[in-house]
Amino acid sequence: MPLSMLFSPILTALTNRAIPSSLLATVEAENAPIVLSSVLLSLVVIYLASKVGSELAQRFDLPPVLGELLAGVVVGVSALHLIIFPEGDLTATDSLIMTAVQLLNHLTPDNLVNVFASQSEVISVLAEIGVIVLLFEIGLESDLKQLKAVGTQAVVVACVGVAVPFGAGTLGLMSIFHVPAIAAIFAGAALTATSIGITSKVLSEMGQLKSKEGQIIVGAAIIDDVLGIIVLAVVASLAKTGSVDVVNVGYLIVSATAFLIGSILLGQLFNSSFITIASKLKTRGNIVIPALVFAFFMAFIGNAIHLEAILGAFAAGLVLEESDAREELDELIKPIADLLVPIFFVTVGARADLSVLNPAVADNRAALLIAIFLVVVAIVGKVVTGWFVFGIPNINRLAIGIGMVPRGEVGLVFAAIGSTSGVLSKPLEVSIIIMVILTTFLAPPLLRIVFGKPTESNITVDSVE
Repeated sequence: MPLSMLFSPILTALTNRAIPSSLLATVEAENAPIVLSSVLLSLVVIYLASKVGSELAQRFDLPPVLGELLAGVVVGVSALHLIIFPEGDLTATDSLIMTAVQLLNHLTPDNLVNVFASQSEVISVLAEIGVIVLLFEIGLESDLKQLKAVGTQAVVVACVGVAVPFGAGTLGLMSIFHVPAIAAIFAGAALTATSIGITSKVLSEMGQLKSKEGQIIVGAAIIDDVLGIIVLAVVASLAKTGSVDVVNVGYLIVSATAFLIGSILLGQLFNSSFITIASKLKTRGNIVIPALVFAFFMAFIGNAIHLEAILGAFAAGLVLEESDAREELDELIKPIADLLVPIFFVTVGARADLSVLNPAVADNRAALLIAIFLVVVAIVGKVVTGWFVFGIPNINRLAIGIGMVPRGEVGLVFAAIGSTSGVLSKPLEVSIIIMVILTTFLAPPLLRIVFGKPTESNITVDSVE
């Protein structure tokens, strides 16, 4: 989710308050130490949950990232209410951390709301930086030449992975459940998403990132992300005006193409001078700081042109993967990733509201039937993509399909925009959230099952026939 979307609720809240700017600044200054203490307490909870969850998952031979996601569920809105965000009906008084902060600092209700908003904003931004660092690390661990070798297959997998679930979901909702056309199109669009952060992390943990299947999955997920942004722009304009903004869609297509080509060209220019720059710097961080400057700048460009920041970070990692200092840089990035990436995965789990699975709620009962349909389409629509790979022998087609299944935070963005636009009914919104939750949590263990033990054939990319 672009950071501008994260900041907009806070900016709106501040501008709507009839408080003199000088007084507002004084109040915020007084709250700053309290915000810091609440952020620090939140990070303590996040890191403890992350480590406990990943260790337990490892003991049960499950991907550690699944443990981090489940740990997020435990400390989040579905259970302990330690890490929650001002979304839906949630308020500051629902947060146990905010309750503790209020008792310790004797906050007024208004100040508590401000502290909660600021604390949530900081954690959200840290999570966004975490996934940017993750994708930069994944880019470093990938192989640009191998990725190019499976580039055509990745494009095909991505296109099929968008078209099949979108078409099947939209038509099924309209014909079986009699959902209005625009709402069905929006729900179908939510089915197209793929969470590259979750899949790539699992592949990296399993040592499958540089396998034939891993490179196709990562390449397809990147392309799928770009296609998903374009699809989202189309359905969002359709929801607002009833027609498609052709100019906006054209802008996104052109900007995405220019960005990807420009990333490669700029990257080659930067890569050629990276070692020279690093060798001339004599203080600490002579390698990692220039690399992060490049990664964050690329992420900024991606975000500024209304694409995803993670695309720029991944492109930066791919470029520097060919650098002579790649191995040293990879080792230097790992501690930074260990510090920031868990925040992303725990907050993804913390935002997952499992109460939508409760059939005792009337809206949930209506949504569960639709959700079952969406989950089937979401899984089958991505699994079939593996059978569209061509020209590479001995490929694990099922693994490719499963790798495209998790929707993660990307799917939640679709659901959130659909909800705020008023297009989605409550049952349909709940069903999309259920689909996102189940595909996100099912994919990591399924990947472990379909990959099994690494073999000689899936360590490197064979030549394309």
